[in-house]
Amino acid sequence: MRSPRTAALAAAALVLTAATAAAQATGAPAAGAQAPAGFRDEFLRQFDASASKFEALAAAMPADKFTWSPGAGVMPVARVYAHVAHYNYGYPSQNMGVAAPPGVGLDTLERMTDKAQVLALLKSSAEYVRESVRRMPDAQLARPTELYGRTVPQWSVLLQLVAHMNEHLGQSIAYARMNGVVPPWSQ
Repeated sequence: MRSPRTAALAAAALVLTAATAAAQATGAPAAGAQAPAGFRDEFLRQFDASASKFEALAAAMPADKFTWSPGAGVMPVARVYAHVAHYNYGYPSQNMGVAAPPGVGLDTLERMTDKAQVLALLKSSAEYVRESVRRMPDAQLARPTELYGRTVPQWSVLLQLVAHMNEHLGQSIAYARMNGVVPPWSQ
């Protein structure tokens, strides 16, 4: 049985799908492609739940495992965490016109391997997302933008952000378990 939060996010995803289909058919966002009612609060709940798990898992992972990778050519632990932080900064700054904080160089974030630095990066990127979304006017959420070659309302970028984070949360859980680390919320 789905939780009310999961049902709300699923409903938002259906609206996004419909809006995206309309946008692709016409080359522009569908008329009235405003964010679904309550979107901001629901997004922040979903984002906070995922971000807190990501931060807890990164904190539980031993520092000597931050350079571990399951195989050649596969992102190591630290890079996965930094990759999520990269996109926490990147989606709002590159697709929504929200300025990234001074000193954040998207092209260098994924090179970090020090546990303390990576944890600080995850936390600061999550706070940037929270503050950006809280300050964002409702009208901005409905404005069109480009995302992976299609025109979508800006609120859909936030759906992509949390979907991206959750994809890598699953990857990070697998990495942790392969290294004998049980996710803190599962204990």
